[in-house]
Amino acid sequence: MDMKRSTWTKTAAALILLAVCGAGASWVAGSTLVSGTYRTVPLPALDPGLRTVRLALPDGAFVEGWLLPSAGQGRGALLLLHGIRADRRQMLARARFLHDAGYAVLLVDLPGHGASRAPAVTFGLREGVAVKASLDYLRRTYPAKRLGVIGVSLGAASYVLCADCPRVDAVVLESMYPTIEEAVEDRLRMRVGPLAPVLAPLLLGQLSLRLDIEPAQLRPIARMPQLGAPVLIAAGEADRHTTIEETRRIFAAATGEKQLWEVSRAAHVDLHRYAPSEYERRILRFLNEYL
Repeated sequence: MDMKRSTWTKTAAALILLAVCGAGASWVAGSTLVSGTYRTVPLPALDPGLRTVRLALPDGAFVEGWLLPSAGQGRGALLLLHGIRADRRQMLARARFLHDAGYAVLLVDLPGHGASRAPAVTFGLREGVAVKASLDYLRRTYPAKRLGVIGVSLGAASYVLCADCPRVDAVVLESMYPTIEEAVEDRLRMRVGPLAPVLAPLLLGQLSLRLDIEPAQLRPIARMPQLGAPVLIAAGEADRHTTIEETRRIFAAATGEKQLWEVSRAAHVDLHRYAPSEYERRILRFLNEYL
């Protein structure tokens, strides 16, 4: 009996220790996920037409970016929004070919990225304030032009989750997650396999503790019916961060004019860099139709 009790005591102690270690590891992982990546972003020497812009936000912070004006009247004006842990430079190659096609282009650092300071990354929810400020700036600068948005991953979610952003005339959403629950579980599955459903709640529970955000606020798929603009949705067929099945659900949730591009054999990568010729052909055809 004493030996059995000793075995149970050791097992219970081991389980408690494992739980404590798991909670500690998840807290450290959560700290990494929400931390900002502030850095200076110098003007590239190869793009003399870029103008630096600094946009004030309601809380007193600023969003920094570059404007690449169109030559002449141009076709329209576009806001380009980068992915998580990146900055406006991720969108520079897109800006170049769009500018060559006659569009004015604004590239910004989302809050918590590049030169735009923020206390934490909120996975698109509060980044929407910067998206609104950027679109308001484009509307003031180009009152007669039609507006469009191209967002990658976090940038895509930031536009879709923006509750009071002005409506635009065309939207391109690349590699966007459908819900934060699926985003967390997908990424955990890549690292810990079948333990992902067990560990995901440890990270999701930190949203309210760290950011005062509930998971229900981070579900871009729920906002797709209210997008109010023609949309092109693009994702890699081999993407494990946001599976192609999840992207198809996002596409199904969209209403009105919509297009889906499933990029053959592409993972969660920069789709323009992965397939530049096809990307430019598809995106320009879509934008030229609606802008």
